[in-house]
Amino acid sequence: MEPRLNFFASPVMGKVFKHVVAASQAIAPSILPYATQELVRLRASQINGCGACVDMHVKEAVHAGEDPVRLALVAAWREATVFTDAERAALELAEEGTRLADAAGGVSDEVWENAAKHYDEEQLAALVCLIALINAFNRANVMTRQPAGGYEVGRHHL
Repeated sequence: MEPRLNFFASPVMGKVFKHVVAASQAIAPSILPYATQELVRLRASQINGCGACVDMHVKEAVHAGEDPVRLALVAAWREATVFTDAERAALELAEEGTRLADAAGGVSDEVWENAAKHYDEEQLAALVCLIALINAFNRANVMTRQPAGGYEVGRHHL
């Protein structure tokens, strides 16, 4: 598959995504655990069908020491026994935050309150930003048909 646009050759995309990447990098050192960040990025990317982001975040997570079994089970997190209650709350928030059009009310109070049991206000802010930003990356990649499979660890690490 050939991409429709080259992100790096487009002055407009280059400018915009320079800021999106910078915003994403502000989340990385937050108090939100790195493993949770990658699980959330992976789940949103799976929902959105963004192969390029799935490729990237699986490889980055494995490189950082994440268990490949946990990564393989992200799509079935509700049935899997390998996630903490906090990670489950983050994954549920990621799903509802990604599937906004599927629910008239957006993220339900129940999902938000469950996340708030496990994360403080600053961590919730990081989660909200993380979910919004990975969805932006996913949408741009899917619209421009960015291929998956060739990502090398560290190339675009967020």
